[in-house]
Amino acid sequence: MEKYKVGVIGGTGMVGQRFISLIENHPWFDLKVIAASANSAGKTYEQAARARWAIETPFPEKYKDIVVKDATADKEAIADEVDFVFCAVDMKKDEILALEEAYAKLECPVISNNSANRWTPDVPMVIPEVNPDQITVIDAQKKRLGTKRGFIAVKSNCSIQSYVPALSPLREEFGIRDVLVCTYQAISGAGKTFQTWPEMVDNVIPYIGGEEEKSEREPLKVWGTVENGEVKNAETTSITAQCIRVPVTNGHLACVFVRFDKKPTMEQMREIWKNFKGVPQELDLPTAPKQFLHYFEEDNRPQTGLDRNLENGMAVSIGRLREDTQYDYKFVCLSHNTLRGAAGGGVELAELLCAKGYIDRK
Repeated sequence: MEKYKVGVIGGTGMVGQRFISLIENHPWFDLKVIAASANSAGKTYEQAARARWAIETPFPEKYKDIVVKDATADKEAIADEVDFVFCAVDMKKDEILALEEAYAKLECPVISNNSANRWTPDVPMVIPEVNPDQITVIDAQKKRLGTKRGFIAVKSNCSIQSYVPALSPLREEFGIRDVLVCTYQAISGAGKTFQTWPEMVDNVIPYIGGEEEKSEREPLKVWGTVENGEVKNAETTSITAQCIRVPVTNGHLACVFVRFDKKPTMEQMREIWKNFKGVPQELDLPTAPKQFLHYFEEDNRPQTGLDRNLENGMAVSIGRLREDTQYDYKFVCLSHNTLRGAAGGGVELAELLCAKGYIDRK
């Protein structure tokens, strides 16, 4: 098949590096453009990124000679050269809002890892296995923007992708009233390694700026419905969260407590997790895991170091399901924060949008 021409905006940062490494051998996507800040513009990708390469995947030699463009100053040329872009920039919120909308108005679809547009009412915030139908709001967004093919779609915060996928099929079947969650989040979620953040070695920090608000609010949009050209948040579930930074490289672990409208049995919960398949599995999207939700029977699983790379880092691991003295049940979840939670989830979202006809080739 003819591949889609793709750009990565913010390609020198950690998530941008993940995007580029995932595109390197992708069967549908062909990387044509790498863009970053003015400081990197004009350099080859090797000059701009090799010394700061922060992920375990080897530096992509096939892209070393691509000359990095200026994400802002060169946006017209970039939009003209590609079918769509991934965006993972480190900028102020208002600057990101303006940049992503500018690309969309240049008729260049944007699949964003950034948080800036997550609360724009007609921008879908999608975990492809959980709420793929939310992409239908793109039609209303195009009308607002006055575009034919340009739009913005975002993925959710990395931390909620550890536990929302496990809760979602249970919520559909039994209704969920209350959730208490504590997340234990890797340093790569802050774009850091132990070399760049030595203070995290042998340390735990019980605060991540803005993360608890995202963890409490974003699932309600993911579970929302499209009405009158906007995504209306779910209103029947209450979530409270604490988010903690822990000294691991990759992988966000979540301890979940849940109270249902209609309490299921543990056997029912395990069966739902085992049998769950989403649209990406039905469509056999290239990045989608074959088994999205994995339940471990062992008392000491999932473990971050052992299980974060399950199914190329795109699966969600679940374990330690048991009854609770205050809630109905409690269990533990795990996902890879820069794969499932960031770039991998973004690539899978792009695949979904291509498969559903929202992104075409120019």
